Amino acid sequence: MLFLKLLRESFLFAGDALRQNKTRTLLSLLGVTIGIFTIIAVQSAVDTLRNNLQTSVNKLGNNSIYVQKWPWVGGSDFPWWKYLQRPESDLRDFNELSRRITTAEALSYEINIDNRTIKYKSNTVEGAQVDAASADHDKTWNFDFESGRYFTDMESKTGAPITNIGYDIAQNLFPDGDAVGKQIKVMGRYVTVVGVFSKQGKDMLGISTDKEVLLPLNFARNLIDIQSSKYGPSIIVRGKKGIPTDDVESEIKGLMRSIRRLRPGADDNFSLNRTTMITQQLDDLFKVVNIAGAIIGGFSILVGGFGIANIMFVSVKERTNIIGIQKSLGAKNYFILLQFLIESVLLCFVGGIIGLLFVYLGTFAVKAALDVQVILDAANISRGLSYSIIIGVIAGIIPAYSASRLDPVEAIRTN
Repeated sequence: MLFLKLLRESFLFAGDALRQNKTRTLLSLLGVTIGIFTIIAVQSAVDTLRNNLQTSVNKLGNNSIYVQKWPWVGGSDFPWWKYLQRPESDLRDFNELSRRITTAEALSYEINIDNRTIKYKSNTVEGAQVDAASADHDKTWNFDFESGRYFTDMESKTGAPITNIGYDIAQNLFPDGDAVGKQIKVMGRYVTVVGVFSKQGKDMLGISTDKEVLLPLNFARNLIDIQSSKYGPSIIVRGKKGIPTDDVESEIKGLMRSIRRLRPGADDNFSLNRTTMITQQLDDLFKVVNIAGAIIGGFSILVGGFGIANIMFVSVKERTNIIGIQKSLGAKNYFILLQFLIESVLLCFVGGIIGLLFVYLGTFAVKAALDVQVILDAANISRGLSYSIIIGVIAGIIPAYSASRLDPVEAIRTN
């Protein structure tokens, strides 16, 4: 009880001192506020980017492997001339791989045709992304339907004139709703809408079905050369549940080398891409950004800490006479120390709260300007407040200790 009473009195003394010197208090808060704002803003930005990019990556499938001509990542010594000579993934690769593989749950052959104009009566959509895929596309990708369904196996095999369209396409062509069952014009041909994808929103990697028009591969082959390199053909393999992705990749590699009749020791003429390649690159990037943010914010907090330490020394000097009176009336050293230490911590704590408030307001500004939901979670808030308290203790401990060691007689004599 005695300790709690002393703690309460220390808070009252600290609060009174801060109120009496409003300008000095405000200037002292500035450095800590900027430091906390910088650190938490950077960490929130990194968390937001990581969350949005990871959401994009998850659409590709965590256990899917992409058999393609080009690798997804490369360094400064990227041998593009070597990859340029590779053949594209073709239907023979796809059919042979489908026949031989044992670790796959599903395989799909997919192409990206182009941005085209889509029409329904007098309504038109410019820049729709037209794609075509084989029957198991719905098993190798992650997506949901707002209404309707995916293609049946028979529709895929026969190349039926049907399509799945994105949410934005449906909203623009059919503002009154009920897109399923309607015929739209795609690449000069009429196709029937059998499904509308759920809205996915803006995507930082450009992976979204909102503006997609998906056709059965066997329908598209009547319109274009589906093995042409300009359509970026790729084979997507999703492994069976319970089988490590490394094992699936190893089997694909062996089968592709056999299908393409590569000699032992010869380099692969294909790339096996996985989402983990992207996430590893992102993790490396975010580490650098976090370190840079910590350094910048650390310097700001350091400057703010020195400023608060200086203010606390000034405060001790101004209140030396009061300290002497308190000690002459029986105040213990730890009470004097606690009084100034709490004042320092309170200063930094308020600065941290203001910094977090600026970050919080910034989330609304980013949401309004870029339509991106910024993540400011409890971990970042508690981290910011913890940094504030730690800086307060470090900045105030020496001035508080020097105040607690003053001789009461000499302190009272001080003018």
